[in-house]
Amino acid sequence: MSLSISPAEDCSEYQLWRRGYGVIQHTDTTCERVQNLAARLVAAGHQPDSATVYRKLADLDRITSAGLWLVVHMTYANRVDSTGAPLAARDFKCQPEGHTGGALNMVPAYAGYLALNNMTGQTRSWLMGQGHCVAAIDALNVLTGNLHPEQSERYTGTDGLSRMVADFYSYQQKPDGSTAAPLGSHVNPYTAGGIMEGGYLGFAELQYAHMPLPGESLVAFLSDGAAEEQRGSDWIPRWWRSEDCGLVAPIMIANGRRIEQRTELGTREGLERFEAHLAARGFEPFRFDGRDPAAFVCALADMEHSLQDRSNRALTGELHYPVRIPYGIAETVKGFGFYGAGLNPAHNLPLPDNPRVDIHARQLFHEHASLLWVAPDELAKSTLRLKEHNRQDRPLERDHPLAMRNPPDLVIPAIPCRHDRISPMLAVDVFFRALVKQNPELRPRVGNPDELASNRLKGVLEELKHRVNVPESASESVHGKIITVLNEEAVVSACLANKAGLNLVASYEAFCVKMLGAIRQELIFARHQKVVGRPARWLGLPVIATSHTWENGKNEQSHQDTTFCESLLGEMNDVSRVIFPADYNSALAVLPSVYNNRGTISCMVIPKRDRPCVFDSGEAETLARGGALVVDEDTSGGEPVLLIANGAYQLSEAIRACERLRDTGTSFRLVYVQEPGRFRVPRDTVEAASCLSELEREKLLPSRLHRRIALTHMRPEVFRGHVHTLFPDPGHSRVLGYTNQGGTLNEAGMLFANGCSWGHALVACAEVLNKPPGEWLSSAELAAVEGRGDPLLITRGLP
Repeated sequence: MSLSISPAEDCSEYQLWRRGYGVIQHTDTTCERVQNLAARLVAAGHQPDSATVYRKLADLDRITSAGLWLVVHMTYANRVDSTGAPLAARDFKCQPEGHTGGALNMVPAYAGYLALNNMTGQTRSWLMGQGHCVAAIDALNVLTGNLHPEQSERYTGTDGLSRMVADFYSYQQKPDGSTAAPLGSHVNPYTAGGIMEGGYLGFAELQYAHMPLPGESLVAFLSDGAAEEQRGSDWIPRWWRSEDCGLVAPIMIANGRRIEQRTELGTREGLERFEAHLAARGFEPFRFDGRDPAAFVCALADMEHSLQDRSNRALTGELHYPVRIPYGIAETVKGFGFYGAGLNPAHNLPLPDNPRVDIHARQLFHEHASLLWVAPDELAKSTLRLKEHNRQDRPLERDHPLAMRNPPDLVIPAIPCRHDRISPMLAVDVFFRALVKQNPELRPRVGNPDELASNRLKGVLEELKHRVNVPESASESVHGKIITVLNEEAVVSACLANKAGLNLVASYEAFCVKMLGAIRQELIFARHQKVVGRPARWLGLPVIATSHTWENGKNEQSHQDTTFCESLLGEMNDVSRVIFPADYNSALAVLPSVYNNRGTISCMVIPKRDRPCVFDSGEAETLARGGALVVDEDTSGGEPVLLIANGAYQLSEAIRACERLRDTGTSFRLVYVQEPGRFRVPRDTVEAASCLSELEREKLLPSRLHRRIALTHMRPEVFRGHVHTLFPDPGHSRVLGYTNQGGTLNEAGMLFANGCSWGHALVACAEVLNKPPGEWLSSAELAAVEGRGDPLLITRGLP
């Protein structure tokens, strides 16, 4: 809707802004949009008059230009000269580095976001998918004083900017090996307001709709390269609901270039096809000038206004879902504002050579940087007019709502244990439903690639329902809490994004591998937050790998893969737990800590088939606290052999092997390791707090018992490597597990094919005890284990 516009041409502030500043110019279309924006801001009472708006937009041009100037110095220079005087050769870096082109493109975008917050008196959240453009964020944050303490202490005051540009890609280290500078190549915990590293392109596109709560607003800066990278970004209108989602404003920076070549969106035809694609999937795409910060202000304001109107109409029933989501396409060229814009080298180092050693490159730097320079006194005045947080009584952008997520402590439901044969996944089903009911203020999200009911989460499905636009069954609802789509990255991203609520992800173990990139990016960021002293406060998130390797033989070997838990076991144990509940009660007992451990993702490998309840409630609680438990022992016959089980089916095999040992008077101790990461040698002091001490390990696994047999859910080499403390005498230790054998087999067949049955365990005992296996196996059983007989002698009755 167009508002009546006062004659801006008669306003000196308008004319000041209209002239532009340096490389920043304003098209007629942007001028018209700015006048509409000014009228709307005044009408809403956000600004006293249009002249104030134009003055602030002129200030915005100057802050943007200064940001561009600082970004190119971060790439090339060791210091800045605030007077604008040329730098000497020695003032340039020996090895310049930076993602210069993308960072230059992000400067007007982020500056526009900051300005809109000022003009409306509201601190919106922000997200940047292209994390390698962080120089833009850091530059503008330093110029506007929007900083965490580490950067504030180092980069403000005399020579602060020079320290900043020198620190960028300096590679300096502290004595402990960590980086010395509070800067990085991507968004990191020192980046004020940063919530995602953005190293993996495409995940911001999958997450932004699930991030803000009603009443919040999020600006999501996205990459045109990511549009080619990641499937699922065009599903956002399928998931967005005004009842449980805040406002979102996705902005694609369409600079048309990857690192080495142009993107499809770099052509007119490609961009038009992309617009048509978005429109067909529920977006409302529009283009604007991505070189002009004022155009970003107008675009963001219009998008927010439009979606708020549709949100209100959807709440009253006037509109039906999906509602159209405004989608801004900021047209620009890569590296706008500096030499080489639009060319492939603009991505990294746009100049033809290093200014430190090449006169021509130095001249080009000075020529183009001089167009961006802003006099310090003029910049200070502009910054002051756009930095009014105290007067507006609003937080710094550093402390936007998504950056400060801290849900209330949970009310944990009391669920009775069971004693019958039952699926451990039913414990998850019962617990999560009760958790959602007892914490109604927390938004639930369930990530489900497919087959929720098959994975024994039928109750979750019945109560929370698939989110769809047009329900066709009782298990579907327009307002369902379950995000279901055959794309593991999309469903896990829905839960990773929901840091204000309760989450549950469940998938086939083999297909969880496709989630690894998204999960690892989250783990790294959370770990870095903890190290700098600002630990993440979102509630713990379980990612459940079920229908797993040992019980999914009916679907061929593509469905038999232990990579997911193995990979996450390699991450730091204080943020990445890997847990193997063996029965209903152990799953039930560990779930409260999974959710209460904030800033932590837990891989839970849980059988979906019925399993005997091995542990009573007390034992299950002990397992949850300590990560392991002595299951059984018989010390009547001399030095015991130590059996270690890890995984539900492995525990059953170990128990059966122990029965043979007991029958023949052979001493043994059987320990179940539910959380193997607790037994690793900690890799730093932070991780040490989540690992068992040497004394605790000794109580469970005495060093005098050096003859050891382990049966693991994982590949034997992986288990042995991560928890080598369990095997102090490798020559007298054997580890059995998944050896990449499989096919269309039942559970017992999978165990036999991988040499992980009770019979194979007894042969391993014979090896470490230097005894003949015939002490525990009949000749026919031994022949079967050795591949000379009938496997049914070992697999009959299993498990």
